[in-house]
Amino acid sequence: MQKRALGNLREISRLTLGGGGIGQVWGSTSRDEAIATVLEASAAGINLFDMAPIYGANAEAEIVMGLAFANGYPKDLHVTTKCMLGATDPQQIASRLTASLDASMTRMKRDFVDLFILHGYVIPDDWQDCAVPAALPRVAVEWSNFRQHVIPTFERLKAEGRIGGWGITAAGPQETNLEVIQGTPKPDVVQCITNLLDSPGSMHIAREAPDPRTVIRTAAQHGVGVMGIRAVAAGSLAASIDRAVKPHSTEQRDYDRAAGFRAIAAELGIPPAILAHRYALSMDGVDTLVLGVKNRQELQDCLAAEAAPNLDSQLMRRIEAAVAVAPENTSKT
Repeated sequence: MQKRALGNLREISRLTLGGGGIGQVWGSTSRDEAIATVLEASAAGINLFDMAPIYGANAEAEIVMGLAFANGYPKDLHVTTKCMLGATDPQQIASRLTASLDASMTRMKRDFVDLFILHGYVIPDDWQDCAVPAALPRVAVEWSNFRQHVIPTFERLKAEGRIGGWGITAAGPQETNLEVIQGTPKPDVVQCITNLLDSPGSMHIAREAPDPRTVIRTAAQHGVGVMGIRAVAAGSLAASIDRAVKPHSTEQRDYDRAAGFRAIAAELGIPPAILAHRYALSMDGVDTLVLGVKNRQELQDCLAAEAAPNLDSQLMRRIEAAVAVAPENTSKT
């Protein structure tokens, strides 16, 4: 598997195994299958594993990691974890981040994590352009609290040798996405939407149109590592969505919009999910692509996508043209 730099990390696999699949966020699996998937990913050369406490009931994904490597981690295997702060009292931010990190390391049987990532969004103070304001207290940290409390805590944990670096999920308002990347100190990594549709799906909270490609370009210009997420747009770029979604959900609208993409995949004889991963891997500026796989078969499909050549620019433009116009959602399911 190809390796590359990711922020201050070197020789990181082009694919990262995410915790959403093995934590059963993206459909059901068994714990045994999740453990087997982790071990097979490691054997195949994947050496970054992206975890979080909210990936599964009772932090299932992190528990799976601890069980998979109960006898010790390979020397070159790297892990992340995250913390969702939301509107935590500013005076409690440091203790909450530290407690979350402690609990994650206990579950994963680690005394060090390579990256600690703020889960959720960084938003401007008193932000008024939110499409889902009721969600903000749970998922969003205001800019002043991020600067005055989150960053100093991350930097302290880094200085103490408990984490190797820190980052954010850059899927919030573009203003703060870019301010974080261009700030001082800057993050080591950002997680950014990386799919054909440029769609955050249900993650989108702003009224403005998402523009993840600008985030990716800006991060690359400032030496910030990019972890691509949602390569199959929460299943919308697969042959079918393998879990129940509402007829007018963002996932269903994205699925309907991608009909032309699936037609191209059929013409090429490539399963849509594999073609979607190949497209994401062919995008400039993405250092590693986080997989949402929940079993070994899905993992093997992604490994095949990584082993295949990058898509040529002509095919990428053709695929992009096929989804350029979003049709009305006509689904009856």
